[in-house]
Amino acid sequence: MQTAIEREPVSHPQPFRAEGPPLNPSTGTTGCFHCGADCGPHPWSSDARSFCCQGCLTVYELLHTNGLEHFYNLETSAGVRVPEPSRQGEYAFLDDPELQRQFLDFSDGRIGRVTFQAPAIHCVACVWLLENLFRLRDGIGQSRVNFSRKEVAITFETAKIRLSALAALLKSIGYKPELSFSDLNKTSNPPVDRRLQAQLGVAGFAFGNIMLLSLPGYLGFDSASASTFQSLFGPVSLLLSLPVLGFSAADYIRGALTSLRQRTVTIDLPLTLGIVALYLQSLVEILAQRGPGYLDSFAGLIFFLLCGKLFQRKTFDRLSFDRDYRSFFPLSVVRKTASGEESISISRVTVGDRLMLRHGELIPADSQLISGQALIDYSFVTGESKPLPRDPGEHLYAGGRQTAGAIEVEVRKPVSESYLTSLWNNGLFQKQDRPTLQSLTDRFSRHFVTAVITTAAASAGFWWLAQGPDRAVAAFSAVLIVACPCALALSAPFALGTAQRILAGRQVYLKNPQIIEALAATDMLVFDKTGTLTAPSDGALPFEGIPLSDHESALVRSLASQSTHPHALRVATALSGNSRIPECTGFLETAGCGIEGTVNGTAVLLGSRTWLQSTGILLPELPTPTEASTVCLAMNGVYRGRFLPDTQLRPGLGRSIEELGKRYPLALLSGDTENEQDRFRCLFGPAATLQFNQSPHDKLNFIRQLRASGRTVAMIGDGLNDSGALKESDAGIAVLEKIGAFSPASDGILVGSMVPHLGAVLRYCKATMRVVRWSFAISCAYNLIGISFAAQAVLSPLICAVLMPLSSITVVAFACATTRWLGRNLVPESADAATNTRPTAALADHSPLPA
Repeated sequence: MQTAIEREPVSHPQPFRAEGPPLNPSTGTTGCFHCGADCGPHPWSSDARSFCCQGCLTVYELLHTNGLEHFYNLETSAGVRVPEPSRQGEYAFLDDPELQRQFLDFSDGRIGRVTFQAPAIHCVACVWLLENLFRLRDGIGQSRVNFSRKEVAITFETAKIRLSALAALLKSIGYKPELSFSDLNKTSNPPVDRRLQAQLGVAGFAFGNIMLLSLPGYLGFDSASASTFQSLFGPVSLLLSLPVLGFSAADYIRGALTSLRQRTVTIDLPLTLGIVALYLQSLVEILAQRGPGYLDSFAGLIFFLLCGKLFQRKTFDRLSFDRDYRSFFPLSVVRKTASGEESISISRVTVGDRLMLRHGELIPADSQLISGQALIDYSFVTGESKPLPRDPGEHLYAGGRQTAGAIEVEVRKPVSESYLTSLWNNGLFQKQDRPTLQSLTDRFSRHFVTAVITTAAASAGFWWLAQGPDRAVAAFSAVLIVACPCALALSAPFALGTAQRILAGRQVYLKNPQIIEALAATDMLVFDKTGTLTAPSDGALPFEGIPLSDHESALVRSLASQSTHPHALRVATALSGNSRIPECTGFLETAGCGIEGTVNGTAVLLGSRTWLQSTGILLPELPTPTEASTVCLAMNGVYRGRFLPDTQLRPGLGRSIEELGKRYPLALLSGDTENEQDRFRCLFGPAATLQFNQSPHDKLNFIRQLRASGRTVAMIGDGLNDSGALKESDAGIAVLEKIGAFSPASDGILVGSMVPHLGAVLRYCKATMRVVRWSFAISCAYNLIGISFAAQAVLSPLICAVLMPLSSITVVAFACATTRWLGRNLVPESADAATNTRPTAALADHSPLPA
């Protein structure tokens, strides 16, 4: 068999074909040590282990040589059978450059990223092995598995490993990639778990038929007839139950064995103990002809457990599907049309559309550069921040961010929101040091399972001494089956997932549900000013200085239209006209300072007074006290004047800040001068911290000091200029007017009109966490009551099997319904409700606010 890697000679003995099937030391069976399949009379053997084929043996050698033997400790027969070796050149077609352009998620000629469908992924061992691919072949970087979609995303160095070799490596270890190029331009639905459906069907068939055979006993026939029916139907019921035990219950048994091997305790362990105890008791009674056994209860138990498992799987798939494809990645773009430009959601972008992307905006789909100077930052994809220049006609991959001026692109592939969402949740931008509710739930569940097993054993011991083994086995099985920590584990994800969808419907977009936990735990709010608390007005834009000619206005408009900064957009709009916009080259935006570029040979600068002075431009004395709110203009090194944008507080913000100040300590960080300090002091109150002349680095250090003092900080600011502070905070919320330029370092995106409703959003997050705690309480109450009755042996195992999934359904229904009910009035129906506030001193004066 050809493998896709170079390796040193294997140090263990030479493999050979055995004359008989030796037992595998780890499993005690003659099944294949790698995949569990029947080895037949002449298996392949190595290290006293049997393998069904040379393919499985080769995979074992591969893992053994590269120090990945732990793979076999994760699951019994954890591997996937390799039905045929990889042929030389089988995947050579993947090295075609034109095909790679369609197939790869990203490539810059040095680093590539590809997502393979791998239907063979089925357990935690598969995930572990695929996320350790870098140890099997040099050149493979990070690999991440999406278990629910059976996908593995791999980043690799194109100079060290070809795409064809990567696909061959996956096949060689049993995870043959599914390559369906006709589906590259289609969105996918959640995969269907055929195995679970088959397990449910087998259990349901056996349950119905065994119940039918048990009717004579339930109908009270006389003893002679009952004995006849028992001797006839008992063995038939036993045969019907065998596939239920060997196939339908196999996942529970395998999970229990895995937990024992790893010295951990999971819910599969008590369930398996109850299943095995019930089956063995029935087996003994039928074979000894002491009674009909409980095979109807056994089959019903498995059937209802699988019903609950299917319900959980379907609901999780729905949550995942919604998160990927329904506005949890809220990106809008500007599309060029015959009548001009229009802003549309990425869900409306189609192949062939022409898009205008400005500085800081994300490429929503694989595209071709039509015009403009492209300097693409792919750090969201690869983690490397060095921008790459691209020329017209070149291919641009989705997920890159334009760092130069405006460019025009033509879409070549449909938008994949699931791919963009995965970029937003890239591990580079995760906050790993934050404890989550899920980790607490997992620890509680482990202790819970241990307590359940102890209670079941104590109950069995009591009834064995009191009334004999029959009552003891029934009580033992009932306690193990009725207990359900699953309801505890389901409380948080379903409540938080529902809240995330409701917030997205109110234009509050969170990258994952765990951000709701951070917002609920927040005890300090830090605000940026420009674009967060203030918004540019739609009125005229005064210009103070030497009047600009039409030609000069076109030059300034060309530069301003390259940026997404509120002041730049305001200037571009004010100078709009019928003349054609000349091309801008050498565009550069300095965060918190200004923008510069060359238009028709003229160097144009727009920015703050201090920044222009730092470039060596001489500015006259400006007596106006509101100079911080001005946008200064220089052309060819000569100061020409300044724009006076009339930025005002967002409607309704005064009352919102007042309410937030009663519940949270507040802080304002601004890059402007202190000449508006009195105005914002009146707005924020005497207890708030106000700091001006703050650079992005200063804001980052301020957040870091707050967190070091024990504060849980939520930062609300600019998505680009404040990216460092947003990432450092416990919850970083970027406020955007147009959701086209955002930082993946932010945990959420807040549309500008929702800023006055921030208090309502925070209250809703706290209420959602209360729902989670209520769900915990309901689940604990169910388990206490159920276990108390089961320990008294008054509940049959079948009734317990019905109650167990019913508890999960109850908790999920309560969590989802209550969270929806709490969110019904999250935002007032009319905008008038937000603006109908009492004017404060800070709002009474409508003079321009600083930038």
